[in-house]
Amino acid sequence: MAGYFALEGLGEPFRFFSLPHLSVLCLVIVINMLIFLGRDRLKGEHTKRSISLWMAFLLLLSEILLRAWEAYNGIWSVQGSLPLHLCSVSLIMCIVMLVSREYSIFEITYFWGLGGASQALLTPDLTYPFPHFVFFLFMGSHALIVTACLWMRFVEGYRPGFNSLLKSFAALNLYMLVIAAINTALESNYLYICQKPGNPSLLDYLGPWPWYILVLEAVAFAAFLLYYMPFAGTSKKEDLAGKEISKNPSM
Repeated sequence: MAGYFALEGLGEPFRFFSLPHLSVLCLVIVINMLIFLGRDRLKGEHTKRSISLWMAFLLLLSEILLRAWEAYNGIWSVQGSLPLHLCSVSLIMCIVMLVSREYSIFEITYFWGLGGASQALLTPDLTYPFPHFVFFLFMGSHALIVTACLWMRFVEGYRPGFNSLLKSFAALNLYMLVIAAINTALESNYLYICQKPGNPSLLDYLGPWPWYILVLEAVAFAAFLLYYMPFAGTSKKEDLAGKEISKNPSM
């Protein structure tokens, strides 16, 4: 049993698109399809509130457990364990979004969360395989980020406008500047803007440092456009309706 929590892992490293990895990806797709198909049955105020709070609780618990595991094993550090990576920030924003139902939080979290967490699920920066403790925390938290964003869309009825896309992209660049200063001060590599992660990832195909950062900017904007496409045909009136839902959750 101790091996499932051990720092040295279970012997075999995590392998991309192995059966456990593919199973997680399929499970995420199925769960969100079920939420979409059953969205009308989930729109009762008590049901929505209960599920939102449970998701927020599980997201918070996953972050606490991961940092506690790092501290117990003596690997927690300000250089790598602060919640400053995009998915960690998105996790915190998802918690706030689920609890507050604030539209302005949704506007940014929708793009950051889907963009970062979906990429993390496809190419995880993960060394621990199934069924290690960290495997469950990593996959579970990133899957919940994706689900939280889609929950707000399918069940709560929020929709991002084109201005939401622009705000999210501008906020991402401002955040990157802040993180660049933090990385300089801490000699860290948050957002992977100082060097690529050790595990294979999308960054491996984007050129050497620092050029991959510029390419990543274009990739991020293209991804944001992709996530906005389902709403490209909506009118300004419909976009404003999404904001009104956030002000009146019982609608």
